[in-house]
Amino acid sequence: MARQPKRNSRAARRREDVALKLMVLGGMFAVMPLFLSKSPLGKAFAALGPLGLVMLAAGGILMWLARRSATNGTRLASPQTAPSAGRSRRPASVEPAPVGRLVTGVDQMIDEAYSTRAPKQAPARPEVWGAAVFDVIEWRRFEAVIEALFRQAGFETTSKSHGPDGGVDVWLHKSGEPVGLVQCKHWQGKRVGVDKIRELRGVMAAHNVRRGQFATSATFTPEAEAFARENGVMLHDANGLLNIIAKRTPEQQKALLDIALEGDYWRPTCVNCGVKMVERSPRNGGAAFWGCQNYPRCKTMMPMRGA
Repeated sequence: MARQPKRNSRAARRREDVALKLMVLGGMFAVMPLFLSKSPLGKAFAALGPLGLVMLAAGGILMWLARRSATNGTRLASPQTAPSAGRSRRPASVEPAPVGRLVTGVDQMIDEAYSTRAPKQAPARPEVWGAAVFDVIEWRRFEAVIEALFRQAGFETTSKSHGPDGGVDVWLHKSGEPVGLVQCKHWQGKRVGVDKIRELRGVMAAHNVRRGQFATSATFTPEAEAFARENGVMLHDANGLLNIIAKRTPEQQKALLDIALEGDYWRPTCVNCGVKMVERSPRNGGAAFWGCQNYPRCKTMMPMRGA
């Protein structure tokens, strides 16, 4: 009877070693598709992500079973059940890991393998309207400013903060009836091409809406401007938007600035989940980036400006 607990303990240790290797390998499989997404091999490794998560879960369950088995073996060796030659041996204190704690640990391992958090300082807060405001705010704040501009012009507005928008970010209404569509693109260093204007024109036709507006913090290509003139789409680039804001009253300009700089105005919002993203940097080096805080359920990433 004395040898049985030892055999159980060795078997439990072997299972723990297998579980640890399974979790490490699963973490690598889950991470590889993220870093190879832009590589020609990205599609070939895309299937490794789900497999890695399955391996992580299997390894976590095996680890829990191994620890539980080790705990039971220790109890069998206690003086109450297995006395030894008149001497009592105090069993080691081994507690089984709660399932909830184990799941949290697996999630943390995935997160650490994916990247480490890198605190980022908030940029200087602009005091007045100018191009610097568009430079520091995130895309959701930009859309909120555009929507507020049209409300100040007398329109009723509705918007969708995240998820598929079908080519429409803001709907314009008069007396409850839709009269216009607005598409927004908060871009920097990249001009809006004619393909985006064509998409908006297609949505206008599908909804039988004659008025279309396209607002961007960047500029438009000549082809986009020509197509917009021919198809009844009004374009607003960064300079045009600043000219419109400059014509508002001081009170309206302050209201627009407050909307632009609301909350963590510089921290981007996940386009799929609608939550603020968190700072991340790869463990193996490389440029810092934004990642959704709901990872691994949501793998949305965005590059950091100036990273």
